[in-house]
Amino acid sequence: MENQQFSPNPGQIPLPNASAVMIMGILSIVGCFCYGVLGIVFGIIALVLYNKDKALYNANPGMYSAQSLSSLNTGRICALIGLIPSALFFLVWVFIIIMFGIGALADPSHFMDHFQR
Repeated sequence: MENQQFSPNPGQIPLPNASAVMIMGILSIVGCFCYGVLGIVFGIIALVLYNKDKALYNANPGMYSAQSLSSLNTGRICALIGLIPSALFFLVWVFIIIMFGIGALADPSHFMDHFQR
């Protein structure tokens, strides 16, 4: 008996960036808690890699394994789950900074009183 690795679909290869998309998707969820910036960066990278691999898969679906397609889709979902709250969290911080800046411009003496205490 020969020592062979089991492959459910011989001749099929995994998508090149499927695991990278999954890792970036998970990192985008974790990055939500870093003021949203890391979540946005990792989410966008994951979605760009997803689009590249999805185009490869659509060009020749019989060449790539179903397991790597499943990982690719899971990574995309993770990226979206991380990207949306990260973007909202980032926009909230931008809004707070803008409102704080407008308040400081409207009454600079009141603004300085808070920092001299």
